[in-house]
Amino acid sequence: MTATTQIANVTLATQANVYFGGKCVSHSFTLADGTRKSAGVVLAAELTFSTGATEIMECVAGACEYRLAGSDAWQKSAPGERFAIPAESSFDIRVAEVYHYLCHYA
Repeated sequence: MTATTQIANVTLATQANVYFGGKCVSHSFTLADGTRKSAGVVLAAELTFSTGATEIMECVAGACEYRLAGSDAWQKSAPGERFAIPAESSFDIRVAEVYHYLCHYA
């Protein structure tokens, strides 16, 4: 799968979402059809995120390792790859350099 490089016709929230003391920074945006997404980066760190809605994380550059709640196995995600996290769950993410992502909310 090829990583997304552009998204046309969006309404962008100009204020950044900053998490974990700046180790994760994203911007939310909405497509013309009302679909909500975010684009951001995770800097070198190991973090735990919680989800409200189902999320699909798409790697657009860099790489990460992730572990879904209830699993002991770390899996890798590289550019063009996606992984899904169920609603009302969590996941751990390990980043060695910079992980650029799109988050698709279900």
